[in-house]
Amino acid sequence: MEPTILTKKHEIAANAPLVSAKQVCQIYDKGATGSLVVLDNVDLELRPAEIVGLLGRSGSGKSTLLRAIAGLIRPSKGNITFEGKPVVGTSSGIAVVFQSFALFPWLTVLQNVELGLEAQGVAPAERRKHALAAIDLIGLDGFESAYPKELSGGMRQRVGLARALVVRPKVLLMDEPFSALDVLTAETLRTDLLDLWCEGRMPIESILMVTHNIEEAVLMCDRILIFGSNPGRVIAEIRVDLPQPRNRLDPTFRMLVEDIYARMTVKTGAPTRDGLFPGTGIAMALPRVSTNLMSGLIETVAAQPYRGKADLPPLATHLHLDIDDLFPVAETLQLLRFADLEGGDIKLTAPGLRFSDSDVDERKRLFEQHLATYVPLAAHIRRVLDERPTHRAPARRFRDELEDHMSEDYADTTLKAVTNWARYAEYFAYDENADLFTLENPS
Repeated sequence: MEPTILTKKHEIAANAPLVSAKQVCQIYDKGATGSLVVLDNVDLELRPAEIVGLLGRSGSGKSTLLRAIAGLIRPSKGNITFEGKPVVGTSSGIAVVFQSFALFPWLTVLQNVELGLEAQGVAPAERRKHALAAIDLIGLDGFESAYPKELSGGMRQRVGLARALVVRPKVLLMDEPFSALDVLTAETLRTDLLDLWCEGRMPIESILMVTHNIEEAVLMCDRILIFGSNPGRVIAEIRVDLPQPRNRLDPTFRMLVEDIYARMTVKTGAPTRDGLFPGTGIAMALPRVSTNLMSGLIETVAAQPYRGKADLPPLATHLHLDIDDLFPVAETLQLLRFADLEGGDIKLTAPGLRFSDSDVDERKRLFEQHLATYVPLAAHIRRVLDERPTHRAPARRFRDELEDHMSEDYADTTLKAVTNWARYAEYFAYDENADLFTLENPS
């Protein structure tokens, strides 16, 4: 892109925001068990001629904020405006492209694209004209009469994009639009979209996109808002002043990626006492990470060329993982004290290195020790089983305890995570048919 065009775009972006969100909170009442805060005092401005990315892990509230801006949900607190007016319901100036293709299977490509115009009461001849132009714009000319089942995933997402663009919105919201596609298809669609944007061929003024792919955010966005979790909040804002098209191998590009990884792995505090992180306990929500993935990551980092310490961005590229895949595994290893995460790096601890050099039985013994010491819920279940004469306890008992502090879904995921880890370590057993924990097969 020419420098003069960049300067002009930056001048336009200095104007009043198209979308403004101030002190937005989203809180869900859980009745007697309290409330769940999904978004906590989030501020955001989207100005003309810019692409802004909301970057963070699953559960950080990014999609919730996007839906609130689209008018699909009403925030519990705070204000959201579009062109200075409060967002009340859906707006004709805002269109959304979702992660799932959300096409009607009984309608053709042309009919799917026409839907938004039909809802606006546009005459048949006029909406057909605009729909055909949108289909041609996004590269599906010739597929107007095809049905969604005849299209590849990339083509179906192009239909979703055409359906959003045909109503000529000022703001395009995209909720992880490439995550359901294979790597090559996603890259092609991403590049085509950027080409249309840079050439000024799309009838929109700004794009707000949700992503959990760090390189995608740096590749596409002018600004990136990094979200933290539990509750969802903006922890950093990064401006990307690189001209389009961007080169992933550019040292400045790589530095930005490194910086974001470092920000997303920064420690928020020191342990309150040995073995416990701040705010943990039996009510700590845990990701369902398999022991195979943990073992595989330990072995990878222990081996050449990393030799116990790896930079997360190239490691993610090497393993073909994005942050939603890599971070839960790495953070679980940190919780278990097999690794440390800081400054965008993962470094194996002495127990982690010992784990990588051990045979299966020794790995199980080491994992059991760390599970008992550093995962309070696992130790709690084992203690209850030890104290009971039958050495049995219904899983429902622990599930109910967790639901006093978290949603049913988080409670279920957390209990399943601990169950799988305990089974691997032979710390305690679980009978799925009876939904019962026992000490029948401990080591």
